[in-house]
Formats: sequence, structure tokens, C-alpha cells
Amino acid sequence: MVRDGYFYSLGLLTVALALVWLTGSWGWGVVPILLAAFFLWFFRDPERAIPAGIGQIVSPADGVVTSVNRVSTALGDRIKLSVFLSVFDVHVNRSPLAGVVREVRYEKGLFVNAMNPDSADKNEQNTVVVEGDGFEVAFKQIAGLLARRIVFTKRVGDRVERGERVGLIKFGSRVDVLLPGGAKVAVKKGDRVKGGASVLATVIPLHPAAGEAVSAAGARI
Repeated sequence: MVRDGYFYSLGLLTVALALVWLTGSWGWGVVPILLAAFFLWFFRDPERAIPAGIGQIVSPADGVVTSVNRVSTALGDRIKLSVFLSVFDVHVNRSPLAGVVREVRYEKGLFVNAMNPDSADKNEQNTVVVEGDGFEVAFKQIAGLLARRIVFTKRVGDRVERGERVGLIKFGSRVDVLLPGGAKVAVKKGDRVKGGASVLATVIPLHPAAGEAVSAAGARI
């Protein structure tokens, strides 16, 4: 359970008890009690079995894959995947691979529906680049129509493990992932994925010399 779930739920239960005490009727407490139960469920944080295969990149979020495209960037060809999270999905975000956080870039923005392609450019967002096994993967936390807060708990230079919890987007959102162009994609549009557990793609680790890593940093996703 994410701590926020207890915060919201305790507040709503307090409201329910106050309404019951003031009115003398439990009927007035039904709605805040149901909302408290919803927040406990929404902020659930289940344990996941993390794949251990070499070069496997896992989904940073629960949801449905809405697009898989090859894109051209200043650093060469990349593969971009988008995962849409509804209010019914687990909203805890996880690192797609083991490595070191090389970049964290937060940008304020609007709150366009996360299903709209324009949300990747216009909405509040946080881009993270993780380097491991000789390549980098970038993922972007994007706020949605209802999402009003993006949480990322790591800093540049921190070591993260594959599938490790790294953040949260509240109340419906989207996550874009930018993979190396040579990645072997394991999902397609319409697939449902689980954060930390579902393999999005596999990249054969090259372990190049320092300074020769395949880079996604600075690319527009």
C-alpha cells in the first residue's frame, strides 16, 4: 500500500464519523466510507515477480500498450512504446532495467487526456534515463486529465534495480518508453502489461567500453 492511500482514507473516515456524529445517522457516512475504501484499493502496491533474463526491459507501469512505433531521433533510430493507465490500474511506477539514473527532467504542463498523442508534448511530465548493461532506456511519466501529481523518488546517480519502485502518477496517466533501435520488442498494441513483471523488449548487452554506450539520453520522447 502506498502511504497516500492511508492519508486519503483516514481523512475520509474522519469526515464520515463527523457526519454520523452531527446527524445521528449512518446514512450520511456511506459516501465518504466508500471513497475511503476506493482510495485504499487505488493506492495498492502489489509485490511482483521480476524477470531475471539478461537484457530484459520490463514495463515501468501497469496498463494497456497503446502504441509501438519506430522513431527517428538526433541519436538515431529508437523504438517508442506508450502505456495508458486508467484509474483502475496500479499506479506505482518501476524501473525498466537495472542501472544508474543518468537524467531526471521534470516539466510543468497541461492536463490533456493521456490518450491524446499531444499529451506527450503538452502535459506535465517527468523524463527519466536509466543506463545499464551498456545501453540506456528513457521513460516519461505523463500526467493525464485526472492526474495532478507526478512522484519520482530517485535522483541522478542513484542505483536502481530492474522492477524497483521509483515513483507514482496519481489518478490516470500515461508512460512512454524509449528503447534502443535494436531492441527485440515482446509486446504489441492492445497488450495489457504489469509494471516490473511484463517484459517489453530484450536488448543484447554489448558491455562496450566507457563512453560508447548506446544512448537515449536527450532524445525527444
